Amino acid sequence: MVANYDSKKPYNELPFLPPKADIETKVILKKLITSSRALSELKGAITNLPNPTLFIDNISFYFYM
Repeated sequence: MVANYDSKKPYNELPFLPPKADIETKVILKKLITSSRALSELKGAITNLPNPTLFIDNISFYFYM
């Protein structure tokens, strides 16, 4: 998946922060718990790799292509 992103073109239609709507719903908080656990597992698994920075660098490179 490659995003249509142009670093030379500003995106001025971003909403102001903080959002006016209440985003801390039950569904979002439940997803937050699940994602936090998944990130903890990933953090533990990365420590078993011989070169963890290589894995992280590849992830960030993929999203900035």
